[in-house]
Amino acid sequence: MNFIIDMNLNPQWVPWLTGEGHEAQHWSEVGPGDAPDETIIRYAKTNSCVILTHDLDFGIILAIGGLDAPSVIQLRAQAVRPSDMGEQLLAAIQAASAYLVSGALVTVTKDRHRVTVLPIRRES
Repeated sequence: MNFIIDMNLNPQWVPWLTGEGHEAQHWSEVGPGDAPDETIIRYAKTNSCVILTHDLDFGIILAIGGLDAPSVIQLRAQAVRPSDMGEQLLAAIQAASAYLVSGALVTVTKDRHRVTVLPIRRES
C-alpha cells in the first residue's frame, strides 16, 4: 500500500512502513509544511495514496465533501510513534485492506480499529 504521512506525524513512520513492505513518504518530502489539508487530499487521490494522520480534520473533509477517496487512517492516541502504535496500525491495515483500496476512513486506537466506508453517508 502507498502512504502519505501527514505533517502531524513523525517522519519515523516512513522507514517503519517501508520496512513492513509498504511505500511511504512524509508530506515534508512532497509539499510545504503549511499546505491545507485539501491539498494533501488532492495529492493523495491523484497519486493513489492512503493518508496517515493524527488529525480529525481529514474525516470531516471527507464527510462534508461526500468524497469517496482518498482513504484516510487516523491514529487516535496520545502517543503515536511507530513504537507506540505500529502493531495496531498493521493490524488495521491488514483487516481493512480491501476497504482502503476502494475508499475508507479507518480510525485506529490502542485497543481497536473502526472502518467507515466512503463516501460517508449522513443519517436522515
